[in-house]
Amino acid sequence: LSRGMQASKTENTKKAEPFCWLSVAKHKTSSEIINEARNVLRTVGTQRPFTPTDGQRRLFGSAFSRGPQNRPPSVFSLHASSFDLAESRPVSGVRLRPLDHKPIVMTSAKDEDSSVFLPKPPADAAEVRKVSSARACLFRTTSLGNLFSAKVISPDQNKEKLDSEESAVMMHNLCRSNNCLTDRRLHTPFSDESRQLICNEHLSRSGSEDFMEGTAGKCLFQPGGESDQMKKPGTNSSWPRSSGWKRRVTGLEDETRINEWEDEEVFWHIKIVPILHELKKKDNIENLCLACTKLYQALNEGNMLGKRFKRRRELLKTLYKLVDIDSDPLCLKLAKIILAMKVDGKNLLSACKLAFKICRNEKNDYIVQNDRLLGCLLEVLRNEDLQKNNEALLYCMGAIKFMSGNAVLLNEMVNKGAVEMLLQLMKQINSIKENDTYFSNLGHLLVQLTATLRNLADLPPARCQLLCGGAVSELCVALEQRGGDKDVCTYIVRMLSKLSSYNDFCAALADCSRCYILFLALLNKHQKQQDLVIRIIFILGNLTAKNNQAREQFFKEKESVNTLTSLFQTYYELDFNAQTWHHDREGRGKNHLKHPSEAEDVLIKLIRVLANLSIHPSVGAALAATHRVVELLVAVLEYKSIDDCEELVINAATTINNLSYYHVESSAVQDKKLHIAEMLLKLLMSDNMDGVVEAVRVFGNLSQYHEICDFIMQKKIYKVLIALLDSKNQDVCFSACGVLLNLTVDKNKRAFLMEEGGIGKLVDCLQDFGPSDWQLACLICKTLWNYSENITSAASCFGGDADTLLVLLPSLLDEKVALDCSLAGDVRDCHRLHWEREFKPVAEKLLDRIQSHHSFLPAVPIT
Repeated sequence: LSRGMQASKTENTKKAEPFCWLSVAKHKTSSEIINEARNVLRTVGTQRPFTPTDGQRRLFGSAFSRGPQNRPPSVFSLHASSFDLAESRPVSGVRLRPLDHKPIVMTSAKDEDSSVFLPKPPADAAEVRKVSSARACLFRTTSLGNLFSAKVISPDQNKEKLDSEESAVMMHNLCRSNNCLTDRRLHTPFSDESRQLICNEHLSRSGSEDFMEGTAGKCLFQPGGESDQMKKPGTNSSWPRSSGWKRRVTGLEDETRINEWEDEEVFWHIKIVPILHELKKKDNIENLCLACTKLYQALNEGNMLGKRFKRRRELLKTLYKLVDIDSDPLCLKLAKIILAMKVDGKNLLSACKLAFKICRNEKNDYIVQNDRLLGCLLEVLRNEDLQKNNEALLYCMGAIKFMSGNAVLLNEMVNKGAVEMLLQLMKQINSIKENDTYFSNLGHLLVQLTATLRNLADLPPARCQLLCGGAVSELCVALEQRGGDKDVCTYIVRMLSKLSSYNDFCAALADCSRCYILFLALLNKHQKQQDLVIRIIFILGNLTAKNNQAREQFFKEKESVNTLTSLFQTYYELDFNAQTWHHDREGRGKNHLKHPSEAEDVLIKLIRVLANLSIHPSVGAALAATHRVVELLVAVLEYKSIDDCEELVINAATTINNLSYYHVESSAVQDKKLHIAEMLLKLLMSDNMDGVVEAVRVFGNLSQYHEICDFIMQKKIYKVLIALLDSKNQDVCFSACGVLLNLTVDKNKRAFLMEEGGIGKLVDCLQDFGPSDWQLACLICKTLWNYSENITSAASCFGGDADTLLVLLPSLLDEKVALDCSLAGDVRDCHRLHWEREFKPVAEKLLDRIQSHHSFLPAVPIT
């Protein structure tokens, strides 16, 4: 930046005023300041807070603050007794209203004849043919006359008839079933409402066990009528049965349901029962696993998965008994089948715990992947009631969280739409109010959910779905509702800290205006919770890194600066006390840690926020005048060596550099400039090049004050600056040259450039970096201009470098030679702009001065 020159190259009567780096005599807009003050105002980057991976998979991590008595357990035992058989009964289609009268049990033919009105056969013989193929298969062994007898059988007679006929009838039906199943595939489970079987008392208890053994159930098919299989719709009929219950069928639709149920019975005996026999043997794990695989496939083929399967209770009873066998591969297959049967209540909880137990072992990831358990668990999340089954959903979500730690399963989750499903679940949780009974328990579920989403956020497709699904807004709602729950807040903030590392998410979060208030409230409430504080500070650093509006909005929030200052003070004291203890115990210099301590890490992230905020002109000026902020930054440079914590010291120096840019009334930086210079000298003399460069940058701003220039000359800091010109690093040379430029403003301090060989090194930098960095080239020319203000002879002023400049400057001023046309469009335009507006005016004036004071030797004629 330039104060300007008051004389043109043709006006020698007026004296040109020296250039000064970063002068603010001329008022500029904020955008001009930021654009022109290259590397003077800089944001600070840092690493995301480290979240250690637990040594083993658990429902809640080691950092969870609640005691075991206040949270669901991660370790538990599961047995067959953990399941409730009473909950496994099939669902009835329609609950029938009880009859108003008591049924009459007939014991004699006389009673039968007097009390029962037998239905008449249909007049139309075509009605007889309205029977399905499956029904024809079942009853083909007996004649129509015998099968559809109008006679009602008493209990004793019924028992006799069943005993004599059941074997032949059932065996024939089973043999014929393959043909029936080939003709018609099962589609819908049969409803209890449509059943038209008359069963005796043996079915209720012993019949079910007979079926499991492969024998026929003791059922007697006795539809009313003499020669028909189906009554016309609307015709009443009474079908007595020995067990005292009956079903009334009307219409062809009900007849179809009967057929489906009959097909189901046949399928059960042909396909399922043999597999259940294999499961009962319990001979070895491999055979049991194979049988479970076949069972799932058969159930799926027969449309028997779900709640409406008649034999569901018997099936589940067999499966529950196998849970006692200690085998993860077997339990995985059992869990998959049990969940597919749509169990609920205690059984759903136990099944989810079983899945959780399997997934908790990382070695089971391969079998979990192959058996596709994920789909069953996602179905549970999609369909089960959030409040009624919140504990089951907790273990289900915990199992999914474990799966998300596996890269293959993580991709499978995205493909199965898990992201949208989890966001919907979060919205449901957020809809539960604080006074609700389930509010606290759902916090445990929210922990598992956010941990899973955090893993999903590693995948670009998942991040896109999260962003489009409004994840930022929902996370902020959850944070607002559960601000008093430290554990839930920590997990939510962990996810936000990861998401804010991506530009699109960071922009979306910055647009969520209430997030700043939420973060400040959490910082004030949980000030000493390091794992929570450091992540919130990291998020704020990301928000303020590139967004000027975010800087202003955060700064304007009530008590924002006071909150940061309070945190700064708290963790400064913690770190200072810890360092003192280490020094006293182990001796100075022996406590160098490979990684920053917890307190140091918070300070690193917090100072980064201050550095980023100071980029905004009005915010930076206000912070420069905040004495407590500047005092704490200087205190860090005082007590902390760069060898102890490099990132912390450099961040503090960078923030001081940013604040020193603002020349405002009551500036704390101006008040403490000499003390700051002394702290920077310690940094400048270190062996850490990054620290040296950062100290030079601060001196670039402070050297505008005469006291600092005197300090630099007194401590011979200029020697370090000249030496840095040999670094062959453009940014290092730029910073060093800026300080040298300010030193040459004072005519009494210019001689050191020639004495220490500074002129030659400046010319070398111009030659090396000029064509690629016109800002640096401009800075070098300004320094040489200031130095040569009282020039009398180019040779005496520049020595042997005068001739070099006479050749170099015209070549750099040649537009065709100077501008690299191979650069991309925007870069080329910016390159040209710097050359035209910054370098060219100064270089032309410097060249004119050298040429006007250079004496050429006259040519000697040859004789």
